[in-house]
Amino acid sequence: MTTSMTKLQESYNQQGFLSPLSVLSDTELREAREAFSKLEDEFGKEYTQYSLHNVHLQYSWVMGLTKHPRLLQVIQAILGPDVILLDSRFICKYPALKPANVQEVNEENQVKPEGTDSLPYVAWHQDMRYWGIAGGPVLSVWLALDDSQKENGALQVIPGSHCSGMLPHRQATRLGNMLSVNQEIPEELVQVDEAMFCPLKAGQMSIQDGLLVHASDPNTSQKRRCGFVIRYVPTCAYPIQDPDRPRKFHATRLACGEDKFNHFSNTKA
Repeated sequence: MTTSMTKLQESYNQQGFLSPLSVLSDTELREAREAFSKLEDEFGKEYTQYSLHNVHLQYSWVMGLTKHPRLLQVIQAILGPDVILLDSRFICKYPALKPANVQEVNEENQVKPEGTDSLPYVAWHQDMRYWGIAGGPVLSVWLALDDSQKENGALQVIPGSHCSGMLPHRQATRLGNMLSVNQEIPEELVQVDEAMFCPLKAGQMSIQDGLLVHASDPNTSQKRRCGFVIRYVPTCAYPIQDPDRPRKFHATRLACGEDKFNHFSNTKA
């Protein structure tokens, strides 16, 4: 492992995430955006917001993103040489406010867009709360197809929170939570004052540990925020039967290296 990769590994182990990391060239980014645009035209934006799940099985260009050499170089530095692609999903926060919707002034004399209390957002949570995996860590990637900024709902993380283990989750009380099971970590358990934004340029990625506490606010801009979320595990990891974490893994593939364990019966190269 090179010195730069070793430093990345040390930072990841300490902080629980890395951001930003460059992945796609200008040409690769343009091609990916054009291909995604065709999916928007075919399925509609209401569907492509969150329902393009595990389409790496259907589209070679999506599979190509999951096995991009610059992406896998970092993943292998963290997880080791033998890695399984566990799951993938496109997530898009589309502009939900019309330009004219500007309007309310709050107590601090700041303009607040109308209707932001019910716009799509992602509550504070840990990915491992939903993934029945043991024997190894889960690593999540956000590969940005669009610039990801504070205004359009960029990722927020609590650095080092992956060291605290699994935190209690409950049903979210605020409308608009994009998490499919509508859960959240109670805010009194989240060190919100330590939250850090992770802005990305299109073509860059962030990676995070499955226990890292993270969230994202609504998109209050006029710019889309689209990203490709990819989950990876080392081949030593295995699925467990946990009624509280019932997610099944029907789309696993060997991302790189060799699978000597065969814990996922449907995994192919």
